[in-house]
Amino acid sequence: MRKKPRIVKVVSKKLPWLEHIIESSKVAKDLNYEKQLLFHVPKGSLCVACKGSKMLCGKRRCPLLSQIYAYLRNRYGYDKEHVEGDSPPSVFIGRIGYPYVYAGPLVPPLRGNTSIYDFPEKWLNLSIDKIVDYRFKLVRGKFKVHVKKFEGPLMDATMELALSESPVYADMLLKRKPFRSFILDDDVQPIGPSAPITLLDIGNPKWDKHVQKAYYDDDLKASEAVIELYRKGVPVSRIQKCLSVGAFGIKQLRRLVPTRWSITAVDSIISQELMSNVKRLEPINEYRVYEANFLDNSFIVLMMPDGWRYELIEAWYPGTTWNPSNRNIIMLGDWEPYTGRTTYASIGGCYYAARLAVTEHLSKIGRQASVVIFREARPGYIMPVGVWVVRETVRKALREKPLKFDAFKDAITYIAKRLRIDISYWINESKVIREHLKQRKLTEYIKHE
Repeated sequence: MRKKPRIVKVVSKKLPWLEHIIESSKVAKDLNYEKQLLFHVPKGSLCVACKGSKMLCGKRRCPLLSQIYAYLRNRYGYDKEHVEGDSPPSVFIGRIGYPYVYAGPLVPPLRGNTSIYDFPEKWLNLSIDKIVDYRFKLVRGKFKVHVKKFEGPLMDATMELALSESPVYADMLLKRKPFRSFILDDDVQPIGPSAPITLLDIGNPKWDKHVQKAYYDDDLKASEAVIELYRKGVPVSRIQKCLSVGAFGIKQLRRLVPTRWSITAVDSIISQELMSNVKRLEPINEYRVYEANFLDNSFIVLMMPDGWRYELIEAWYPGTTWNPSNRNIIMLGDWEPYTGRTTYASIGGCYYAARLAVTEHLSKIGRQASVVIFREARPGYIMPVGVWVVRETVRKALREKPLKFDAFKDAITYIAKRLRIDISYWINESKVIREHLKQRKLTEYIKHE
């Protein structure tokens, strides 16, 4: 006799209203297994009072419900310990418990060309729901490993998969059904269900010849490998995966790099190299303004005719990813002078992601400039989906034809009209603009005949 279908069980005494939402959802009606979903709610959260309908946090839509619906839309393949499909390819190296971390592949229970599921360079025209769907299609198999002693059949298969340039068939046997934990924490990106892995078989990965050469060159430093692959045209996202699985570097120094760290490391290494070349170039001879919008993030790039300086300033509206307050707009930023910086940027990986986009553009046009990026993160940006949003949106802006101005006043007047926050707040926050306005140039003391 066939068992009666079971509805998703919500494990949360604090959010009983979610059980009703899931049970009443049309996509949950045909579930024939019981799945536990765990919800982590921050202390003092407004979720209990809001119930996903009053938008007390200030966001346009409830990020928690968006994740739940994405889970339900992609639930097939979550109900068994055996998962097989074509990995994009994709891997994930955790950072909790470092140097003992969880590593493993991300595999969708689907066959075919799945490369789009983990290829942020191609996500610029997608909605946030579609991006979350891609994240949730990937089942994460994980096993514990030391970052300096990453050996064994599971790690070997994960390494081969990560270095492939096209989707790879993967057959995973898990210790239990994948478990999904929803976390109401803006530091955590949406990610699919996970479970410990006991067996991993993969098909025949097709390695990129440049990646393969860097992997076997165990006398080549990791940073040099990253730069060389970038110059060969290997996508940044692929280089980041390879670095995370310890594929580069001098043999005895190779180690796993948590995914979150490897993303920033690659952005930083490449932009640092490009920056050193940009500083040798002639400055631009006018003010240039570039613009782009994505996922309710507005980016404006101001380039000024001066030596290299760089700054990223972000304004987070109430209820957005890094500003859960429902009262005030929060502005924060960081910068570097011509000599560069020696400390980690206070605003995190987005600083380096944007710097990569800027330095590669300046390298392309053969000029240097002082650069200020204005970012307004508005209420439509309901959850974080990765620093790639910054890198790719700034790249998009810099591919467009800029508006050019002869005077700073004209450029900043235009920018003021494009931003929703009064320009005086941006100028007060910007060290690069103040330096540019105060600087007395040598040409001011030269008498023209």
